[in-house]
Amino acid sequence: MAGLPTVTTATIVLILPLPLLAVGLLSGLAPDRHARLLKKWVFGAAWCALIGAMAATTTYLLGSTQSETFLSVGFPAPWRQLALGVDLNVVTLIMLLLVGLVGLVVVRFSRTYLEGDRHEGRFHRWMGLTLGSFFLLLVSNNLWEFFLFWVVTSLCLHRLLAFYDRPGALVAARKHDLFDRVGDVALLIAFVLIAATLHTVNISQISSALADIPRPLPFALELASGLLVLSAVLKSAQFPFHGWLIQVMEAPTPVSALLHAGIIYTGAFLLLRMVPLMARVAWTGDILMMVGLISLTLASLMMMTATTIKGALAYSTAGQIGFMLMEFGMGLYGLVLLHIVSHAVYKAHAFLSSGSVVDQSRLMVSPPVPTSPTVGRALGTLVASTVMVVLVSAIIRVPWVREPSLLVMGVVLTVAVSHLALQAVNGSPHRLRDFLGAMVILSAIVSVAYFVLDGLFFRFVGMSAPLVHGWGSAVYDTILGFISLVMVGLLFLQQLLPRLQNTPGGEALYVHLYNDLYIDLMFTRLVEWLWSKPHKVWVAGPNNGPSEERL
Repeated sequence: MAGLPTVTTATIVLILPLPLLAVGLLSGLAPDRHARLLKKWVFGAAWCALIGAMAATTTYLLGSTQSETFLSVGFPAPWRQLALGVDLNVVTLIMLLLVGLVGLVVVRFSRTYLEGDRHEGRFHRWMGLTLGSFFLLLVSNNLWEFFLFWVVTSLCLHRLLAFYDRPGALVAARKHDLFDRVGDVALLIAFVLIAATLHTVNISQISSALADIPRPLPFALELASGLLVLSAVLKSAQFPFHGWLIQVMEAPTPVSALLHAGIIYTGAFLLLRMVPLMARVAWTGDILMMVGLISLTLASLMMMTATTIKGALAYSTAGQIGFMLMEFGMGLYGLVLLHIVSHAVYKAHAFLSSGSVVDQSRLMVSPPVPTSPTVGRALGTLVASTVMVVLVSAIIRVPWVREPSLLVMGVVLTVAVSHLALQAVNGSPHRLRDFLGAMVILSAIVSVAYFVLDGLFFRFVGMSAPLVHGWGSAVYDTILGFISLVMVGLLFLQQLLPRLQNTPGGEALYVHLYNDLYIDLMFTRLVEWLWSKPHKVWVAGPNNGPSEERL
């Protein structure tokens, strides 16, 4: 009886995505004929997935903490075996609960949003297949199983992104497809190198296999780590590969919500699963910090030039994913997971309620007249926010000295609190006192919640920052200092950019940011060239014989 909870938990985790996959696969080649029935089945399957995730979490907390393999097919070394297995740990279960909740909400929203569409059944079919394959990706314990569902999820998502046959949507979906295929190749090579060097294909065994390898690591593992970073960056739509994430907003709103509140975290999730390896290769953390910082900075500035609500939300997602990669590079793995959970819940609500923002703006009779932002106000709020963050951290006893990366995150928190305060300072002058008092209270709550939740996830996830072997190096410390300077500078630049639009230099900067610095234009032309190449199609000739036609 002692082994029953483990088997039960693993079985539940394996079964919970199967209804979604079954509905998608059994709907046949003509799902639009049974659209009403199909959307009910997908909705019921989404409920089963969420209930299954909750049940698996409950049995896990009762003592089931082991992985389980259900089916395996052997291959010659170093490929070892392709196995259908489940890895039970806190990270996978938290992601299961998160995706289960977001998936159910998105599917429920889709029932009304797509009602009456002539391809409603096809939409729900691909939604079920995308969610089902993504669930299996999250719990995969075998490298080849993980890679298989990594690719399948991407292919199913592509059908949703290209759901509306519009030129803009197709170009964006094709760019996503191109970047993902390059990332797939990088990930496959990385997995081959890991399997050949560590002689294991079980993700849960990578940590113990690495314990037997002395430092420095073999070149194969160093190369594999770099390829994992490349795959994660491409999957996460980081600069300069971010254009498709902004332009794919022509897809249905439920697709945007599922993408931005779930599937876009696949790259960060890959890195979390590979923590034992990534933590031992210091230069990968340096790259992730720099890539994340560049993406965060540019996305924050580009977001200010967005002319649509969805566009601004998409830039926000690109910046937040960059933030997560930067946190991962600093070794704050628990904070990465906390960031994923909080951002997913917020972004799902933001996309699904984006239409109501327009209605609310129409009802506003006399919107408040904001005051012009100045450097003095930004500097004053920054000083006040610094005092508040220092006081809160002193009360909670944050270990600044023991963990230098937390000092940088303290600077980031100070900048975030300053943004809250500036909303009051730059608001209506007639209600400044009321706004300022509310923002002070809110800023204090945010500071306390930040440190408390960070400590909670740090202990709950069981991943400690000292796993990072780059601490104390000149490069690592330099990047940390650079991050602090950029975050503070970004605060002032965001305040000044609206005023600089009236100057020649500011106007030029605004135009360049509006056009994504023209880098994405190169990828757009590449995609248009690849998909517009003439190819042969056989059509009926004059005498019903085959005739070649070039398209």
